Amino acid sequence: MAKTQYYTATSIDGYIADENNSLEWLFDVDGGYENPFGGFFAGVGAFAMGSTTYQWVLQNDDVMNRPQNWHDLYGDVPCWVFTNRELPLVPDANIFMVSGDVQRVAEAMLVAAKGKNVWLAGGGHLVGQFADRGLLDEIILGIAPVVLGQGAQLLPRHLTARQLALTGVAQVGRFAYLTYAVGSEPAAGRAAVREPAGAARA
Repeated sequence: MAKTQYYTATSIDGYIADENNSLEWLFDVDGGYENPFGGFFAGVGAFAMGSTTYQWVLQNDDVMNRPQNWHDLYGDVPCWVFTNRELPLVPDANIFMVSGDVQRVAEAMLVAAKGKNVWLAGGGHLVGQFADRGLLDEIILGIAPVVLGQGAQLLPRHLTARQLALTGVAQVGRFAYLTYAVGSEPAAGRAAVREPAGAARA
């Protein structure tokens, strides 16, 4: 069954970017020989991100000047960008600019995904809106051996232990990957322990 997943890297203290919205701290960490993202993204049929995440991709990957960089990363997989501002569209990319309630967009993404999973790329506030509506099924965290002290929060919501069940643990390079099923206690408790998609055991 298709899942809506939050797959992201985080510092030990729960930040996905530093106070300057930079990920330089992340790129300094050895991820090992096999990056699990490729295996994960192979199962994704649609994805979404907030405006800050989208702007970071625009700048970091230079996709406006080199649109092929976007296609190399994401192919033709449809992407929904949640924003209240006018943002440039990557040429020839399958991107939809949206705003408002995440419920209707979630339904559209599931249809577009055609049985594959939906990936929430971030940031944390957008993922929190999906969690508020009961639309988040799984969290996959690549925890880097870094403590930032401040920055963009991983997921600024209160989720209790009854809503999260650990279903996967793996070491990839210097990262610890943890996978959690999200939901009610009975539903989460049925999940079997497994490794994150595409992860290599150290």
